[in-house]
Amino acid sequence: MIQMTLSEVAGAVGGRLTRGDGAVTGVTVDSRAVAPGDLFVAVPGERVDGHDFLGAAAAAGAVAALTTRPDDVLPCVVVDEPVAALGRLAAAVHTRLAGAGGARGHRLTTVGITGSSGKTSTKDLLGQVLATAGPTVSPPGSYNNDIGLPLTVLDADEHTRFLVLEMGSRGRGHIARLCRVARPDVGVVLNVGSAHLGEFGSADGIAVAKGELVEALPPEGTAVLNADDPRVVGMAPRTRARVVTTGRSPDADVRAEDVVLDEAGRAGFTLVTGGVRAAVRLQVVGAHQVANALSAAGAALAAGMTPEDVAAALSAAVPRSRWRMEVTRRDDGVTVVNDAYNANPESMRAALAALAGLPARRRVAVLGAMAELGPGAAEEHERLGRDAVAAGVDLVVAVGPDAVGIADGALAVGAREDRDAEQGAVRVPDRAAARELLTEVLVPGDVVLVKASRSYGLEVLAADLLDTGAGA
Repeated sequence: MIQMTLSEVAGAVGGRLTRGDGAVTGVTVDSRAVAPGDLFVAVPGERVDGHDFLGAAAAAGAVAALTTRPDDVLPCVVVDEPVAALGRLAAAVHTRLAGAGGARGHRLTTVGITGSSGKTSTKDLLGQVLATAGPTVSPPGSYNNDIGLPLTVLDADEHTRFLVLEMGSRGRGHIARLCRVARPDVGVVLNVGSAHLGEFGSADGIAVAKGELVEALPPEGTAVLNADDPRVVGMAPRTRARVVTTGRSPDADVRAEDVVLDEAGRAGFTLVTGGVRAAVRLQVVGAHQVANALSAAGAALAAGMTPEDVAAALSAAVPRSRWRMEVTRRDDGVTVVNDAYNANPESMRAALAALAGLPARRRVAVLGAMAELGPGAAEEHERLGRDAVAAGVDLVVAVGPDAVGIADGALAVGAREDRDAEQGAVRVPDRAAARELLTEVLVPGDVVLVKASRSYGLEVLAADLLDTGAGA
């Protein structure tokens, strides 16, 4: 973060400084992560109120707090809404950095990424690619909301050349608001799927919201659009920026040819753009990562990198964020694929395709429910069960009452209600029951995929399965 005085912070957020004027060198919303010189943002929540942790923040070295009321334990910048004020602070810092030219004379380039799925994976790939060309801020994890995005912006300083921002949305206007915090120079739209369909009402409604990113781009900016998704490429008329298309379509400006998967399920392809051909060998698992890599390539090219440098950097990029296609082989020969960070119909099918690409004695899909799908949830879960059988999954384990439709769908297309069948489908009530079942039936050579929406916590089950096989 660029160093600021408390009075400068107060001016940026429109708050009232109670006392002092120390230097702020960092910002956090977690009292456990406070470092000396930090500004602690006391976020009020339904279960936990950050104001209750001012003492802990002070003891850890916080210089002040952003609060809704004064407190004697720390100097306070008092505002009506700390989260909104955090956004205003990040906007002020971004404005300063975007116009400063940087410590080395380079203007800050900001990239925004959105889509129904693949945002974090693409952000991780792009962050590593851009880091080969200059200092880059792109944190691991999904810092994509009104708290995470401003915190990412505030990690940047005068030396930062590239800022990569993930932008999530749970309704119209959300992405537009994030773009007001940090206006992107490059906007990447990956896809329009079914994530949060219950909140948006339709895929067209999702497209309207995701397209707010390209609407926010300046005329000299670049919109990177997935040519293989009609709703995404259809956003082109909504932007004043230059449009670059990516995908496997032969008409895409940045495209993949000769796609192959190795024995570990990792894709190789030829990156083709502007008459240049360059080989890419991804280190991340799944054919769906090709689309993510192409989007990252389009953004990196827009930021000034050469195709050859982009291809080399993509080939070196590794998984960064937890619980996204983490492939781990246990000591006993069972392989666990932890993709349990989140789920929607599109990401579920991509994960099943990745599972099908892995060598295995038997393929097992342990699937929980997909949240926020709206009225079509039951149909989508049953379809997923049918898709699992079609993908060659040998055993489908549906975890929890909200996931029973997955087993129903598998049974409807020929799977037997028998955990030992070649194409079996089993319902279990919870994570504990799933662990008990899997501990009994998994044998060396099996590959087990674990995936569900985050609210169902199946990443805990994946961790339990790895512990089960430790030292075996």
